[in-house]
Amino acid sequence: MIRYSLICENAHEFEGWFSESADFDRQVASGFLTCPVCNSGSISKSLMAPSVSTARKKDEMKVVAMDTARREAFLKLKEAVAAIKANSEDVGSRFPEEARKIHYGETDARGIIGQATPDEAQSLVDEGIEIAALPILPEDVN
Repeated sequence: MIRYSLICENAHEFEGWFSESADFDRQVASGFLTCPVCNSGSISKSLMAPSVSTARKKDEMKVVAMDTARREAFLKLKEAVAAIKANSEDVGSRFPEEARKIHYGETDARGIIGQATPDEAQSLVDEGIEIAALPILPEDVN
């Protein structure tokens, strides 16, 4: 499709979309194309800046797409963290102790969340206890 900026003899400006350049000529010649304001059939193309796809425009579109992808990824992460928290017991600073009890069968297996220092977390991993850190989301800080 081709978009033209059009103007009538009374200086009313409007746009027209045509499948090809010859369509504009045919519609003007047949009287089919008229001004939407004054119904004048004396229509001509006015000057317009060409729409050129530049590297900058492409970069801007990539940024918009990337921002959308980041936003969607963040929302999915937020949903996952919320689901984990909703289905886990918060044991706070007792996390390393409770994780060991579960791992060694001293208590019933269940989902737990809590806090551990980096050294405590490393000790759990060294013992073969599977743990994962939950990300701290902005709303967790505020």
